[in-house]
Amino acid sequence: MDKAGIFKYRVVTLGCRVNQYESESIAASLESEGWQRAGDEEESDLWIINTCAVTAKAAMQSRQAVRHAVREFPDTTVLVTGCYVQSDPQVFAQMPGVGYVIGNADKHRIHEIIADMRTNRPKHTYLICNPIRKFHEFPPSALPSVGARARPYLKIQDGCDDFCTYCIVPYTRGTSRSLSPEAVIERISILAANGAEEVVLTGIHLGRYGLDLSPPITLFSLLRRIDAAETINRVRLSSIEPKELSTEIIQMAAETPRICRHFHIPLQSGDKDILAKMKRPYDPDFFTNLVWRIHERIDDAAIGVDVLAGFPGEDENAFANTYNLLASLPITYLHVFPFSPRPQTPAGRYANPVDPKVIKKRCALLRQLSQDKKMAFYQKQIGRVTDVILEGKPDTVSGRFKGISENYLQVFTQAPKNYRNKWIKCRLTGPVVPKGIIGEMID
Repeated sequence: MDKAGIFKYRVVTLGCRVNQYESESIAASLESEGWQRAGDEEESDLWIINTCAVTAKAAMQSRQAVRHAVREFPDTTVLVTGCYVQSDPQVFAQMPGVGYVIGNADKHRIHEIIADMRTNRPKHTYLICNPIRKFHEFPPSALPSVGARARPYLKIQDGCDDFCTYCIVPYTRGTSRSLSPEAVIERISILAANGAEEVVLTGIHLGRYGLDLSPPITLFSLLRRIDAAETINRVRLSSIEPKELSTEIIQMAAETPRICRHFHIPLQSGDKDILAKMKRPYDPDFFTNLVWRIHERIDDAAIGVDVLAGFPGEDENAFANTYNLLASLPITYLHVFPFSPRPQTPAGRYANPVDPKVIKKRCALLRQLSQDKKMAFYQKQIGRVTDVILEGKPDTVSGRFKGISENYLQVFTQAPKNYRNKWIKCRLTGPVVPKGIIGEMID
């Protein structure tokens, strides 16, 4: 508590866009109760660490973040939440100095759980971690402010029922559940009224949106409602599974300026046998046809792909199948992950593990391929005119803003200093630079 009697908090977030959204939602709930976010140099009364468990590295970073907070700020109450907590709450409950350990099922109630902390700092660790697979509701949560992110995320779906053999997410996020379409439209309207030009729709398994509702609704039907409401200029989809990226959604992106020409599609492996061991519901031919269908319908669409290197049993031939498939396709960039055996998952017990040094080498090859693909895509955009949303403050050296085009180009351009979060038109003049492309604002 500062001299004015105001309690301060800070949030550390690891992991995915859903976690990032939830951290900002927790922050909004706290601020509605009178808390203030601590500045960079300010002390805080509460340190919230929103953990990730999707890889061993993310889990390690989560533990490090908690230990750092406990060690460096002994007078701060440390609260740990998120997917790592849900998968193994005792890891944090047994750490000295941790005040609260809150699972995902109760994450939205953090502001209520700590309500008495202002007068009674916890003398022992409070552990609340209920079984997430029994949780079938999409809980109400505070809507983050637009100011927290220039293109705000909006979580519309949570949970997953697929149980891919390498993935811990169904165990930490529970069953698929969705925000009602009416609530989605209302929240988008609020964000737009507060200055958002674009909203990024996020979820753990976004393509399953609405199938749990009564009556059921599809993601495509939701997009049609959003477009008809005309309350936001731009809507972007986060990651969507190959089988759920329908022809109707692709066609809508081609014809409707409101839907961004950008698709992020998990592949994981380009080898048929490895995909089967992963329990992925498609084969390389299906994925190939999907990517070409997007490209032929929208030739400047950005296509991002997730790929997992080093799954157990991935020999040189299987890796070559993945690399060659990706090299042959008109994709824009890759998100490359090394296989990481996760507790509770079948693949964590599979035979024929790949040597970590081999996995590292394969990741490096895929990341170089990603860089080559990205640079080639950017070069093809030179001369085009595109809509760009500016983010952050202009660079102190070049004076340029960074902006995002509808097809996910990182554009650097000169603009008046008060243009943050503004929608502008840009001619992409080049050159292509390591992190994007230079553009020229058009009046």
